[in-house]
Amino acid sequence: MDSLASLTGVSPITIRRDLADLEGQGLLKRVHGGAVAIDLRGRPLPYSLRSAENAEQKAAIAQVVATIIADDMSVVLDNGSTMVAVAEALVGRPITAMCLSLRTAVALGESDAPTLVTPGGPVTPVSLRCGGAAAVAALDGFRADVAIMGACSASPVHGLTVTTHEDAQIKKSIVQASARVVLAATGDKLVRTSSFRFGTMDDLDDLVTTPDAPESALEEFRAAGVIVHLAV
Repeated sequence: MDSLASLTGVSPITIRRDLADLEGQGLLKRVHGGAVAIDLRGRPLPYSLRSAENAEQKAAIAQVVATIIADDMSVVLDNGSTMVAVAEALVGRPITAMCLSLRTAVALGESDAPTLVTPGGPVTPVSLRCGGAAAVAALDGFRADVAIMGACSASPVHGLTVTTHEDAQIKKSIVQASARVVLAATGDKLVRTSSFRFGTMDDLDDLVTTPDAPESALEEFRAAGVIVHLAV
């Protein structure tokens, strides 16, 4: 903070106020002694890195998502590390689940309560994500009470986006197959965008996110009629 004051010639109080304003807009994240830039554009990362990132926040999100899903519902579980946390929170629940990742299917399969469905077709190594035309066809033949989806980015301005064209096509099919769509995403994803759009806020019924999400973004989701749940 002192370095910023020296460089800019303004008081530390002014700097703190300006940093708070920029953080509120999702343009940076304040840390002890200053601030760090936020990645404003999602990019593909190895699954090992994605699974370790924000693990506690993802577990908190999963607990909230589990309260939205009632017993005996049919559910689509998207791919991604957050969905694995959701699957772990749903172990033992009597649901019918279309799992778009073998990791979520294995997690749910720890009990004999659910009915599990996987789409078949190609599986991406390490992440074990189900993809290709088989996933789209399986979703076309499935009707879900609720879909739990992830996104690389979920900007109110740019929409719901991901880093690959194939993932965008599958996510479009998830939306079409589901009566209720829940986006489960950490707050940092609400301030960036990725290359391929699969939907807008109008496609969502619920957003489950973390308290660090910019309030300005949350207000836009609420204005669009999306129910916002904060996982604490």
